Amino acid sequence: MRKVSEKVQLEAAEKLASSLNKMDGVESSVDVRTNGTQNRPIVNASVSPENWGKVAKQLKEKYLVDHCSMITGIHWPESSDKKWEVIYHFLRTGIRNPIIEDGLVIPNIVDFSKVKGKDVPLEIQISIKIGDTRTPSVPSVQNLWVGADWNEKETWDLVGIDFEGHEGMRRVLNPHESPVGFHPLQKQHKLRYHGFEEMYDDAQGFMRKPVDSSRVK
Repeated sequence: MRKVSEKVQLEAAEKLASSLNKMDGVESSVDVRTNGTQNRPIVNASVSPENWGKVAKQLKEKYLVDHCSMITGIHWPESSDKKWEVIYHFLRTGIRNPIIEDGLVIPNIVDFSKVKGKDVPLEIQISIKIGDTRTPSVPSVQNLWVGADWNEKETWDLVGIDFEGHEGMRRVLNPHESPVGFHPLQKQHKLRYHGFEEMYDDAQGFMRKPVDSSRVK
């Protein structure tokens, strides 16, 4: 067997979701998706901003979630139950203390039929909803997962959601001289096609227009 069975993964996902539901400010469930060859159970959890720091530490230390693969930030100005949202994408790879020889990581040879408990690989998706505020923020997890470092910078740069305690926060995609408070994926910035005729909004002050701005896109 070259992969952990769907049954074992589903059991592990349901166990983790059940444990998360016992934490303050957490609602969790299991969603089953498919990649075309195998169903993949994914633990989905909604965590309140004030409890996120404690939950993140438990995920890392108690449930051995070891990799932050992506962070998504969203501005929802027209939503009734949230105005901002941060979505963390995590993996529990089950790979710990790999052998390193001459600077190279030696692949672990695993009998996947015997993988169980906290060694079972899982995908975890955490949603943090933020209310109406001009200064949206959540606690940083940069100190827990190295993968969160760049992703938190990018989320702040593009969306303007801050990460409390993040060291070295800076622009990573927009120019460093971008105006303070300018985050292009906030919905009030219309940096998309306007009536299919304009690509950029000059009101942002960048005075950038493509040479074909007068053409219908």
